[in-house]
Amino acid sequence: MPEDSAGDLYENALCGNLTSSPDGTIAKVNATLLGWLGYTLDEVAGRKRFGDLLTMGARIYYETHLSPLLAMQGEISGVALDLRAKDGSSFPVLVSSLLTRDDGRPGLIRTIVFDGRERRAYEQELLYARQAAERETRRLRHLVADLQRSLLPAVLQTPPGLEAAAHYRMASVDEVGGDFYDLFPLDDDRWGFFLGDVSGKGIDAATVTSLARYTLRAAAVYDPDPAAVLHNLNRVLYQEYRRDARYCTVVFGILTPEPAGFRAVLASGGHPEPLVLRAGGTVARHPTKGRMVGVFPDSVYTNTPLTMRPGDTLVLHTDGLNEARTTRGASDDDRFGLDAVTSFAADRAPASATAVVEAFVGLLDSFDDGLDDDTAVMAIGVPDPGVPPPS
Repeated sequence: MPEDSAGDLYENALCGNLTSSPDGTIAKVNATLLGWLGYTLDEVAGRKRFGDLLTMGARIYYETHLSPLLAMQGEISGVALDLRAKDGSSFPVLVSSLLTRDDGRPGLIRTIVFDGRERRAYEQELLYARQAAERETRRLRHLVADLQRSLLPAVLQTPPGLEAAAHYRMASVDEVGGDFYDLFPLDDDRWGFFLGDVSGKGIDAATVTSLARYTLRAAAVYDPDPAAVLHNLNRVLYQEYRRDARYCTVVFGILTPEPAGFRAVLASGGHPEPLVLRAGGTVARHPTKGRMVGVFPDSVYTNTPLTMRPGDTLVLHTDGLNEARTTRGASDDDRFGLDAVTSFAADRAPASATAVVEAFVGLLDSFDDGLDDDTAVMAIGVPDPGVPPPS
């Protein structure tokens, strides 16, 4: 088998080889590089500088950055540039250069040029794929946001003589959460309200949330008794999802106006107890007990009454608030906790519905990425005629 000569290995190497003087004038160039660019040796050697073979943008970058760097360090490696072929077309390459020294003075510059067309095409494909993925992510996030909004009331209605406010915080823009709330009118000046949390996330959770919301509203019209409403919801969820272990926690209540305020009757299915902020500045958890809804077929729910006078505010929240991590990387022992939620409200009592929800919004902001779960907060208050409304 004939052996390749050193000259043939240089001229027909798989990469381009180029030698230039310190000022960039080309002294020697192999046939591979000449073939890529469409030049003859006589058109290049002694007539052109390396920078003359670059496109305008690449030439500016080379002369302002790479050439000074080569002079200082004596070497540059794997730099992506675009050469300009004789016909004016662009030829992507990867360039590595080594500056030799002669008695400490700059000598010849030896440059190796690798064909970068496949790599450039691959990078373009990656870029297009990333852009497509980003577009798809934006589209999905819009869909998630739209679906989430569809599971909440577009506008929170306010019963005459009361003040109401609510806030929903998504823990992730990529997943639909399962928290829900509503406040709606019934017959005889009564109003129904609820706030709950479905297990899990995503489309499955959204399906359960939608079913729970409409079941609660329909059951309240049929029989406006909170315990009976939760009993109906429990039966519906258990029959529909008992094999998938889909359930929720929820507080449901009925508001009835009284001469000196409002009377509320509440029932709970495994949900955090509501907070009651009194006009005198005290705060307490309203005792509501009951099993999670949809887990057992025979769950029993109990009504508990609550009288609300001017200046009193009822606050309901989901467990995303008390389970928030207080510090980055915190363990389960570093969750905010129900006691801290109660203390936070106590420091702000008495407070209107709007004021207390705004305070909790600020608290949620302070958790930053410590908020692992979606959080819903709803407050219903009886305005105090002696206290001017918030501006």
